[in-house]
Amino acid sequence: MRDLKDLGKLLLSFLPWILFLFLSGNTLESLERAILLSLVATVLLGLKDLRRGFILQWGTLLFFVFCAVAVNVYKQVWVATHMDLLANGALALTMWATILLRRPFALQYAHEDVPKEMWQDPKFISGCYLITYVWAGLMSLATLISVVRRTPLFHFPDWVYFVLSLCIIISGLTFTTIFKRRKRLQREGAGGAH
Repeated sequence: MRDLKDLGKLLLSFLPWILFLFLSGNTLESLERAILLSLVATVLLGLKDLRRGFILQWGTLLFFVFCAVAVNVYKQVWVATHMDLLANGALALTMWATILLRRPFALQYAHEDVPKEMWQDPKFISGCYLITYVWAGLMSLATLISVVRRTPLFHFPDWVYFVLSLCIIISGLTFTTIFKRRKRLQREGAGGAH
């Protein structure tokens, strides 16, 4: 049950991006609608995290504000046609920025679930860095796929790239859920050994 709750929290933090992936569609109208819905979801679902200065939440907000201005207001066709590349790149860049700023996004979220006395534990911190590295790597892979999509090397239907994006997200969610479960069971086992 705890694993499902953790997965739900993780899904909630990525919900604006997931909504965007599923709702952006193939028309300018569907893209504009997806941008606005993702922006609203970012603010409504992430208000607490925005107030606490969570870098991933702020990166998400800035991205969707940029998209709303560029696509919904100024109708920038280049931005609209390169949206998958921009979205994947922005998410990867934000995740790498959290590492460079020594505030990995996984650590910011983990503080909600782990007792305060563990916050300075080197194993806890390194685990949060590992989760952040995995996500940053996965989103960098998604960015690379978006770049390759624009080359003459591979001409796959759009649904192939959609499925690849979905597999990347599922891989990140799966890794994070399994990793957190394993660490939690190790802590509980160590606590019961005393």
